[in-house]
Amino acid sequence: MHVLLIEDDPLVASGVVAGLRLHGMTVDHVDTAAQAQAALAASHFDVGVLDLGLPDEDGMALLARWRARGEALPVLVLSARDGVEHRVRALRAGADDYLLKPFDLDELVARLHALLRRASGRSADLIRHGALSFSPSSGDVRLGDEPVAQSRRELALLRTLLQHPDRVLGLEQLHDSLYGYAREVESNAVNVHIHHLRRKLGAGIVETVRGLGYRLGRAEGGAR
Repeated sequence: MHVLLIEDDPLVASGVVAGLRLHGMTVDHVDTAAQAQAALAASHFDVGVLDLGLPDEDGMALLARWRARGEALPVLVLSARDGVEHRVRALRAGADDYLLKPFDLDELVARLHALLRRASGRSADLIRHGALSFSPSSGDVRLGDEPVAQSRRELALLRTLLQHPDRVLGLEQLHDSLYGYAREVESNAVNVHIHHLRRKLGAGIVETVRGLGYRLGRAEGGAR
C-alpha cells in the first residue's frame, strides 16, 4: 500500500511513517498542502492520511479542492479537532474516514486497509487469484494450500499487481509503490523483485508487456 502522509508535526509524522513501514506499507511524507499537491501530481498513491492544521492551507480546503476536480484518492483525516461539526465537515468535504489524535497505530492500520478494501470493491480481507490467495492486512500468501514466504518489497509488488489485475503498470508506478516516489534506487531493483515473484509463484505470475510495463498474470499450481 502506497500512502501519502500529509502532516506538519514532525514527531507525529515520524511515528506514523515508522509504524506504517513496519506494517509493510510504503509511505511518502509531506508537511504542507503545496507539497501534497506536487506529490499527487508526480506519483500514484493508494490512500492519503491528511492532517487538517497545515501551515499553508487548511486541510479541509485542500480536500474539498481535490474532490471538486474529481480526485478519487481515498483519504483518512487524522486530526485533533474533536468536535462533531469538524467530523461532519470533513466527511461532507470528501473524507472517507476520520480518526482523532491521539490514536492507536493498529487502529490506523486497520482503517487504512478497510479504506483500500472498499475502494477496490472487496468486502473481505482476502484476495483470490487462481491458486493464489493473499491477505493484505497480514501479508499471508498461499499458493494452493502452501504458504509462500515473501520479503516486504515482494509483498508490496504483489499487492500492487493484485489491486490492479486488469491494468498494465509502468515501471515508474511499480517503483513508487515499492520505494516511494522521491527515493532513488538501482535501475534494476524492481526487475529483481519481479524475478523473485516469478521464482516463488510461477513464471506466469507477472507478464511483461513490451514497451509498456507489467501486469498480473496467471497463478497456478503449488508453491515452488
